Amino acid sequence: MDFAVALDGPAASGKGTLAVRLGASFDLPVLDTGKLYRAVGVTLRASGGDPRDSGAAEAVARRLRLSALSELDLDGAEAGELASQVAVHAEVRAALFTLQREFGLQPGGAILDGRDIGTVILPEAPAKLFVTASPEARALRRWRQLAARDPSLPLEVVLADIRLRDQRDSGRAAAPLKAAPDAVLLDTTDMDIEQAFDAARRIVETARDRWRS
Repeated sequence: MDFAVALDGPAASGKGTLAVRLGASFDLPVLDTGKLYRAVGVTLRASGGDPRDSGAAEAVARRLRLSALSELDLDGAEAGELASQVAVHAEVRAALFTLQREFGLQPGGAILDGRDIGTVILPEAPAKLFVTASPEARALRRWRQLAARDPSLPLEVVLADIRLRDQRDSGRAAAPLKAAPDAVLLDTTDMDIEQAFDAARRIVETARDRWRS
């Protein structure tokens, strides 16, 4: 396979921002796989469906195309919650598997960020990072993003949502959130974005040099 980078980690760990910046630095296309699940959840809810209905969620997932990611409003807490709900369905994950894997195996390489890239989607990826941070640090980051839309949103509500999503993502039977055995752990709790990016860049550069040799 061409050089691919797998970034996994919990919600609001910073992996999405790092993926975009790494993509620009290494001239690689980037896929935020969480947006696939957000798109499934948002599309299902818009049609009146229940995200807890695995059959209905699977049907939406099988029709999903990457172009939908730029056509739908996938920002905000509700989209994130819907994504977390549909992601527990093994049928949904199976339906989105090929879409993600084909992106990761494209000629020239790619960067994917999500929850199960290094463990399920691209276990053979030459570069694997597991990006994490404390729940409190992640909640503060997410709250700052969401407060632009809803200034009245309490930080405590965002922290509770982060903890719930962590529990749901780590405890699901289908592709639970966990670090691949050979992934490099990057804890960004006490890092600003520049420090985190510099650390991630060095990890990827080391993996690329090893892959080339």
